[in-house]
Amino acid sequence: MTTSVTNPTPLPGYVAPEPIPAGVRDVPGLLRWETTPREEAMAVAAQMTKDSFTYDEVYGRFVTVHQYIDAPPQAVYDYLTDVRNLNEYTYSTRDFAPTDVPGVYQGRDVLLDDNTKIFMRIDGDPNALTVDMRCAWDQGEELWMNYLHRIVPAEIVLNKPGSVVIWTNCRHPYYDENPHPELATTPDRPWVGDMWPLFYAGHQAEIDNLKKILEHRHGSGAPA
Repeated sequence: MTTSVTNPTPLPGYVAPEPIPAGVRDVPGLLRWETTPREEAMAVAAQMTKDSFTYDEVYGRFVTVHQYIDAPPQAVYDYLTDVRNLNEYTYSTRDFAPTDVPGVYQGRDVLLDDNTKIFMRIDGDPNALTVDMRCAWDQGEELWMNYLHRIVPAEIVLNKPGSVVIWTNCRHPYYDENPHPELATTPDRPWVGDMWPLFYAGHQAEIDNLKKILEHRHGSGAPA
């Protein structure tokens, strides 16, 4: 049995752009088919590909973790945008309470001691299924730590029900130097940026917690 496939037809009047568009003609170093032969491009790709990479090569500037979750995208979005649920799936952020600044909550991050304050605001877009968590240790004026989440319907990318969650953190300069050392709970308390070499492992553990909790409540029991 064969199936017929109907492809979309380009609209009449379409004019293809120039092979090397004027807007990029003077940009040096671009790797494009029109200017780099296939063999040369493959050689460049081979040079960029190694059997192993250092942690800093992979996660020096950005840490991204991702996970398939057998739960509806809207359920994942609703869970991530509820600040109370940080108590459940994160390793160490607890007890978020509203502050006198609308949308900003104060909690504790017990990662390195029992008393470090963490301030949090969650910005969600239900149409795009994005959840951005803006937070900071010790002070709530500049929420410079950004945990960026995108929820993708798994039917689009994996052809099965559920959600794919992509979670990225960027290495803001403050990770390398505490902008307010005078606000630390003690003078010798380590700084959150000291933990950057463990960010991949820590965030992977938390997104795994997220998967376990949401699948326990919403999952169909289908293989992941």
